[in-house]
Amino acid sequence: MTRHSFALTTVASLALLWSAAAADPVEPDESPDKPIDAYPSLDTVIVTGSGRTEAPNDTPYTVNILDSIDLNEHLTRSLPEAFEETPGVMVQKTAHGQGSPFIRGFTGFRNLLLIDGIRLNNAAFREGPNQYWSTVDPLAASQIELVKGQGSVLYGSDAIGGTVNVITKSADVFAHPDGQAFLGGNTFYRWASGEQSHTGRIEIDAGVGGRTGFHVGYTTRDLGDIRAAGLGELPKTGYTESGLDTRLDHYFADNLKLTLAYQQFEQDDVWRTHSTIFGRSWEGTSVGSERQRVLDQTRRLGYAQFEATELDGFVDEVKASVSWQRHEEAQDRVRSDSRRDVQGFDLDSVGASIQMASELPIGALLYGASYYRDTADSFRRDFRADGSFNRDRIQGPIGDDATYDLAGAFVQDRISIGERFDLLLGGRYTFARADIGGVEDPISGSAISINEDWHDISASIRGIWDLMGDESSILYGGVSQGFRAPNLSDLSRLDTARSNELETAAPGLDPEQFITYEIGTRILHDRFSGGLALYYTDIDDLIVRTPTGRMIDGNSEVTKRNGASGYVYGIELDASWELNDSLTLFGNFAWNDGRADTFPTSSPISDEESISRLLPPTGLIGLRWETSDDFWLEVSSQLVGKQDRLNTQDRADIQRIPTRGTPGYTLLNVRTGWQFTEDFLVTAAVENVIDEEYRAHGSGQNEPGINFVIGGAFSF
Repeated sequence: MTRHSFALTTVASLALLWSAAAADPVEPDESPDKPIDAYPSLDTVIVTGSGRTEAPNDTPYTVNILDSIDLNEHLTRSLPEAFEETPGVMVQKTAHGQGSPFIRGFTGFRNLLLIDGIRLNNAAFREGPNQYWSTVDPLAASQIELVKGQGSVLYGSDAIGGTVNVITKSADVFAHPDGQAFLGGNTFYRWASGEQSHTGRIEIDAGVGGRTGFHVGYTTRDLGDIRAAGLGELPKTGYTESGLDTRLDHYFADNLKLTLAYQQFEQDDVWRTHSTIFGRSWEGTSVGSERQRVLDQTRRLGYAQFEATELDGFVDEVKASVSWQRHEEAQDRVRSDSRRDVQGFDLDSVGASIQMASELPIGALLYGASYYRDTADSFRRDFRADGSFNRDRIQGPIGDDATYDLAGAFVQDRISIGERFDLLLGGRYTFARADIGGVEDPISGSAISINEDWHDISASIRGIWDLMGDESSILYGGVSQGFRAPNLSDLSRLDTARSNELETAAPGLDPEQFITYEIGTRILHDRFSGGLALYYTDIDDLIVRTPTGRMIDGNSEVTKRNGASGYVYGIELDASWELNDSLTLFGNFAWNDGRADTFPTSSPISDEESISRLLPPTGLIGLRWETSDDFWLEVSSQLVGKQDRLNTQDRADIQRIPTRGTPGYTLLNVRTGWQFTEDFLVTAAVENVIDEEYRAHGSGQNEPGINFVIGGAFSF
């Protein structure tokens, strides 16, 4: 944050605090920003599934929620790692600071990440696992919502495998008497031996009860090199990062709220170790030849949101947002022959959206529109082996002097048919356009430009049946279309793809199309909760990397191409059973499979192969003991099967995936916590108790061996 932007935020915050103190207080109401106490529960609310605040059993989708208890007890290191025990999600890590969740077989730009409803996805997101989710601090979240297989009606392009909405922390103005000023805060600390890491966070809340609340938080992490079972200390796996988040919520009345927020997150010296000489061979994987590949990235987000509820007239609710987001990325790479290149990009994204709701005779209508414009400048500077400057290239990892527009409008109607069945019908129109001024032709080396635009109409039909009439047991399902428009990375990338591959520009691409069929059931009773979901996603016009047969700078050239079709299907199961007032048994299981057309050779002949990096059979079982004096102890075991369903590109990725597939593994974790006083929480854990050697399928490194974790949280 610059000094000017920090000053503007501070002045605006103080002005609203002063106006709130001088004004008449409002009466508090049921606010969706109030902390969530437990999940699963009939009291839990979500906003991501249908676009409105509702209970999980009122949503015709498969939802997973990480609430304030989950986040406070585990003090998760990174946002992707928050999903490591979520059924149907595999967290791949190219590097320690570069995690990317695979949700129902999809990762990267085929999953959509929102922050308070604002898109984090931008036009520079690249194919396959990428590092951008790691720029969101999980300690800044009050709740994280995952909706799987939602489709594109509500949120547009990219929402294929899943949509994640990170709800950020705010000062709870309704926890204090109306009109009374308040000031307090929290501090957190986490230490982990296997990561040799230290994490610290401080939060301050201030405001006026029933009127205004201001929240500011700062997180810093210093992560050392991983200590992996069987391999010892893994060099160059440590890095540092820090994050700042601020949020001001002001209630003009009990149904009118303005939110102003700013956040930034920085990562420094994150090595892509597996491609360098510092990598470690495991189960036959090869070690890279590069001397260095290190990444720095920074993300900044500022937004203003206005919400109005319980309005008189045709429109019952309105939520409008304007946002600005900036992503900066720089990679410093030294090859085996000491040649060096520094490349990256700066991307600014401005956005605006509006969403409205109306109760009509034809049902509960939700409708709105959004627009985002990304502006990107990329760079690459080449240096000779002696360190002298060689040349500036036309572009960096994406085309230079580029803009990308994404606009859409949607409507969704919820129709009650009888007392127990609701039908959701929705549709969305989307327009996307890319204008790229500087793209390097891989053959001639000269500059070309790319100008493309696309249109799409997506639809969804979903149903939800209240089996018992009390929302405790439901059956849900439906069909949802999804699509993904080609982005700047698809069209103009000039950068390493998989190991020993160089991806080059690919103009003339069409959008990818998906149709997800799903049926599931969910039960939320006093002592038992559980869910079962079956899904099948049909894939058409998938954009895939295709070998050209050429070699460029020692790498095999690949470029993007439409034409792949395929499918992915799977099952997800989770359950929790309170055996008595103290003991809870819980567990989950997930598995998926799928095939798609690939181009296994340099010829244009396709073949149907397994989807890349499929989720192996994965299960979790655990037992939790809680006492009346706020002490808890939890023992859990995660069992992951061997993954040897590999396609040609997986088998070629020999730095990350063993030739015979990624071995299965069993993890045993013990976690405990004690609410020592009302204001002081102590947590401890022993992760990977049996010191198992393992890595998540497709990752570039092994995970820590036995890992002792100590955490503490203090409120003041």
